[in-house]
Amino acid sequence: MGRLRPGESRALVQIAQELEVSEETIRRELRVLEAQGSVVWTHGSVRLSAVAAEGPFDRRMQENVAEKTRIAQAAAEFVGDGDTIFIDAGTTACFVAKALAAARRDLTVITNSLTVAQTLGGRNGNTLFLAAGELDYDYKAFSDHAAQAYLAQFTPHLAILTVSAIHPDHGLMDRHAREAAMSRIAYASADRVLLAADHSKFGRLGLIRTATADDVDILVTDQPLDDAFAQMFARTTVVVAP
Repeated sequence: MGRLRPGESRALVQIAQELEVSEETIRRELRVLEAQGSVVWTHGSVRLSAVAAEGPFDRRMQENVAEKTRIAQAAAEFVGDGDTIFIDAGTTACFVAKALAAARRDLTVITNSLTVAQTLGGRNGNTLFLAAGELDYDYKAFSDHAAQAYLAQFTPHLAILTVSAIHPDHGLMDRHAREAAMSRIAYASADRVLLAADHSKFGRLGLIRTATADDVDILVTDQPLDDAFAQMFARTTVVVAP
């Protein structure tokens, strides 16, 4: 499957044409790879089931921009003027912050993200609380024990969270222990949780499990869910961003 990159989906018919073999030949090979856990195969398309790997923050901000923008606009609809919200340090969360900066006011914002703090602090009558400690320069965020202790004091109306990977057998997963710890605190303390995740997160594997799909109240994504993930999020309000 060297023609696939992590997070990229390809149609079986396209792969068969490129390799000049029949679709049944591709299906036979995919059954083996799927059994090994190497690929996710659904509805005529296939993608790698690779361990999620993240690059520097600025580079990740340039990935799937159109999808993240659509998700951000849809997620912003769940926030009202004057709400108390937590926004994490994921890149999609930063897009949500941009959408809120243009559309909402008088928010009480708790965050561990420098980018979110710069986007929403000091404008529109917002009040900002920054969960700070030792700065992680790759994430432009704080997630050490000091940041975790600070976040644990708050009970936001809504936590807007992101995730590194979503797997039907392993749940919601993150790549780094500190970020996973911050997410767990937010899941436990918020009245409601909104998970913002584009299609590239589905079928991937992370290193650390942070939550189950049942811990998510609202899922905002950019593509309809495959059957396995629709079943996984059966108790969740699922919004596909237009």
